Amino acid sequence: MSRRVVRQSKFRHVFGQPVKADQMYEDIRVSKVTWDSSFCAVNPKFVAIIVESGGGGAFIVLPLAKTGRVDKNHPLVTGHTAPVLDIDWCPHNDNVIASASEDTTVMVWQIPDYVPVRNVTEPVVTLEGHSKRVGIISWHPTARNVLLSAGCDNLVILWNVGTGEMLLVLEDMHTDLIYNVGWNRNGSLLVTTCKDKKVRVIDPRKQQVVAGRGPALSPHPPPRPRSVPWLTRVTNRDGGFGAAAHPPTTALAPQKNFEEPIALQEMDTSNGVLLPFYDPDSSIVYLCGKGDSSIRYFEITDEAPYVHYLNTYSSKEPQRGMGFMPKRGLDVSKCEIARFFKLHERKCEPIVMTVPRKSDLFQDDLYPDTPGPEPALEADEWLSGKDAEPILISLRDGYVPVKNRELKVVKKNILDSKPPPGRRHSHSTCNPDFSVSPALEEVLEEIRALKETVQAQEKRISDLENKLCQFTNGTD
Repeated sequence: MSRRVVRQSKFRHVFGQPVKADQMYEDIRVSKVTWDSSFCAVNPKFVAIIVESGGGGAFIVLPLAKTGRVDKNHPLVTGHTAPVLDIDWCPHNDNVIASASEDTTVMVWQIPDYVPVRNVTEPVVTLEGHSKRVGIISWHPTARNVLLSAGCDNLVILWNVGTGEMLLVLEDMHTDLIYNVGWNRNGSLLVTTCKDKKVRVIDPRKQQVVAGRGPALSPHPPPRPRSVPWLTRVTNRDGGFGAAAHPPTTALAPQKNFEEPIALQEMDTSNGVLLPFYDPDSSIVYLCGKGDSSIRYFEITDEAPYVHYLNTYSSKEPQRGMGFMPKRGLDVSKCEIARFFKLHERKCEPIVMTVPRKSDLFQDDLYPDTPGPEPALEADEWLSGKDAEPILISLRDGYVPVKNRELKVVKKNILDSKPPPGRRHSHSTCNPDFSVSPALEEVLEEIRALKETVQAQEKRISDLENKLCQFTNGTD
């Protein structure tokens, strides 16, 4: 009788390696704020990093194609009056990014494809609703323009960015500071971790906790349960999630049964909080410790023991933050299954995870169809109770980022609302039927036209500078 000794898996030999020195980003003043976010967000076009800034909060946006030493005068995205705590790219528009700050606001920005000549200071929309600092933001995975924010006021607010309005406010669900929020694959549920050492599964549209367990799904509760990525293709075919808690324990629990965790993975002591990243296409969880210098990765399966240790990538320098590239931004010709952007004190170092294959052909088993940039629902449809899985795309021919799509915000005009019933008394000698709405609309239209003119001039100046650089480099 033959007996299988080694577990069969196409990801057993995944290995990580840093890129060459000229493909790193150097001279970046990474933020020193003591907050447990990743400080970095990545998409197929840009890498955004929270940086030090005097007189407020800022982050820098760098094109992926432009590497090397960053100019100290490189334009920043500024506008917050206090340090930026979290940033997140919109999954449905590669030019839109949201930022959360200690100034209690959330701002949404439109990033141009070209490098602007001056700081970006005007957000597309400012969302105000929290009374304390906002430390967590997360876009809905399938619905257009739906953004979640969580603050130190223990509130979770869902916004319609397209109108600048609140959709839902989840209050009285958390008794203490919220550490992390994660969506499930279709955005129908979310899971949170809290300072009270409890993990909660919440139906946001019903505004109720559908499952909860504490402390942190562990028989030996750690000091602080932190990040919780929602795992698909997990035990019991019910969906599930992993509670990546403060070292030394990582727990895995099914969504519908919180009585006992189905798997506990003991971790060695890390210097800081763990940042988990989950790849649903390969069912691999990557655990990165802030202040640590390693990336541990595990494969999640449908059979016991469910969690299988694969390997550890280690480097010499400790990491201050980490960005995780979406699947559509990977180089499929090199069998690349994950790419990290590792932040150091003055540098951003891309790390590439690769499966060794000799063939140059497209590897179907490594790259199943993955969520694309098109939303499956509108905000109103999701709010009404409709759910939809992400719209998938094939990576067989590689992914080409779409051109800049403008985020349009349509706010309700309070002047268009009907006046309260009853006779209005006025001491003005003007015509009582006079309305200021047309005049206001005319002024707003002029402001829009001026903004478009300024943006066009900035692009023209940038193009001329690039041509001048090419001309100068081509002459003695």
